[in-house]
Amino acid sequence: MQSKLVRSAAVLFPGLLAGAFGYGAVNVLYAFREVPLDVRFTFHVALMRVNGPVMQILMGLTILSTLMLAVRSTSRSRWLAAGASGLAVTSFLVTRLGNVPINQKIKVWAVSGPPSDYTEILRRWELLHFTRTGCALVAFVLAVVVVTGLLPGEQDRAGRAD
Repeated sequence: MQSKLVRSAAVLFPGLLAGAFGYGAVNVLYAFREVPLDVRFTFHVALMRVNGPVMQILMGLTILSTLMLAVRSTSRSRWLAAGASGLAVTSFLVTRLGNVPINQKIKVWAVSGPPSDYTEILRRWELLHFTRTGCALVAFVLAVVVVTGLLPGEQDRAGRAD
């Protein structure tokens, strides 16, 4: 039972993380580009206020679940699961060190207006968002490969046989 829980969590949380970031990259980001700046900034601030704690928790659960999968796996599966965990850490670091500081600037812009170089800053935020989205997506794919046993001849302690 425990190994099924580990495998389930190792697919669920990275999938939710990749899906949330992907939705933002495909839908929200392009919607932001279509509305006036004051609407974009106001919505961005409101969205980040809600998203902040939710996404941090989800990134933490992704890191933890893929790390647990790595510990319970062997051979190449262990390396792939550890890679998934590393990519989730990278996604977290990109968010905390890249996107969050820009979000703080946008919060000020929503009140006082953007600086002259705001388009470059928004472009950097988007590039960082695509980077963390890509990390989350690859982490999810790696977790799926490990959990589903898509590596021929691989057996692990995560218990695909139970």
